[in-house]
Amino acid sequence: MPLLKDHPLRIEMANEMHARPFPSLSAPSSVAFLALMHPTEAATRDRALDRAQLIKLLDRFGAPHPHPNATHYSETLGRYNLKWEQHTEFVTYTLFHDGLSERAFDPAEFSGFPEEWVSTLQDVSVTSINLRVEQRPDDATIQKCLKNWFVQESVAVSSVLDGAAVVAGDFRLDASGHQRFAVFISKGTGSRRIGRIVQRICEIETYKAMSMLGFSAAQNMNNEMAQINTKLSALMSDMTHPESSAEVTLKALLNVSAELEHISAQSAFRFGATGAYEAIVNQRIAVLREERFQGRQTFREFMLRRYDPAMRTVASCQKRLVTMANRAMRSGDLLRTRVDVERSAQNQELLKSMDRRADLQLRLQKTVEGLSVVAISYYAVSLTGYLTYPLAAHLGVSKGTLTAALTLPVVALVWWAMRRIRNQMT
Repeated sequence: MPLLKDHPLRIEMANEMHARPFPSLSAPSSVAFLALMHPTEAATRDRALDRAQLIKLLDRFGAPHPHPNATHYSETLGRYNLKWEQHTEFVTYTLFHDGLSERAFDPAEFSGFPEEWVSTLQDVSVTSINLRVEQRPDDATIQKCLKNWFVQESVAVSSVLDGAAVVAGDFRLDASGHQRFAVFISKGTGSRRIGRIVQRICEIETYKAMSMLGFSAAQNMNNEMAQINTKLSALMSDMTHPESSAEVTLKALLNVSAELEHISAQSAFRFGATGAYEAIVNQRIAVLREERFQGRQTFREFMLRRYDPAMRTVASCQKRLVTMANRAMRSGDLLRTRVDVERSAQNQELLKSMDRRADLQLRLQKTVEGLSVVAISYYAVSLTGYLTYPLAAHLGVSKGTLTAALTLPVVALVWWAMRRIRNQMT
């Protein structure tokens, strides 16, 4: 069989499925995770700045640089293992360190990110995670750790991947500004499975934080949309009053439609991204295959109680915006129809007025023609009289009699000539 010509992107597409491998971890170990994004227009930022930011960190440890246009990178930085990933709106830095500090969730775990490097960052933190991985003790010890490490009212705990580990977290910021998660690894769990568990926990928190940006945007839009809705309702009410000016109302309605389109254009990307991030959060929780641990709420239950209402608010806001835009569009169509009807009535009145003026002009024209016949006949009779006066003596009649005799034929001739000229013109 002859060799087929490959699509230019075939190799790239095949390798993309393996571009971001899970880390391999052992227990005990510590994980320091950062998710950073540009403060404005994160999706359209200059990606080269992300790479430059990474290179500054690598140079601090004398590590090799990533390949040009790389979107992921792994390397050893001193006693840490670094994993860097570039995403559509954010970048993540993860430091893995074997062993545990004596103090649980010690902020010193983030010392792998040098202060002089952190101080030069232009990006802002979306989330940061201090994650502790240790061998699974007995359930009583786990309960004691949960009590000491997390806020009991919001802590979520579950056994995952058919008992491979117990994961816990309260999704709250601790005194150091980091999220806390603990992973208790069952005996016999492989290093790659541990890495998958840790990676999914970091992704759950990161995509949860990113999707909450949509919730914040929805909250900010609610007041503005309420004001626009009031305007729209008032304009629709004006439409029912016959004395209202349809053109004035239509102009105001177009302004409202423009405001709604502006809001829709500004929020389209954020709402779309929020929907995608929400789907990832739910998918990452699903693949953990959670089982309840000691009667505690699971991650899925925590999300149902706290996270899902926020996402429903975003969906409701998005639906409300679409509904208002459709209402404005339908109202505009009705108003344009009303304006067309009113203009049609005005055109009919204008045509009637033009008909009346044409009729008056015709009457005036006939009157002028009659007067013209009289005037022309007068002058014609006078000229004819001057021409025939010498014949009056030979005919034995007076000038007056001759003039009277000439008047009717001359008038008839002038009338006939005027009528002939008018018929030729029409």
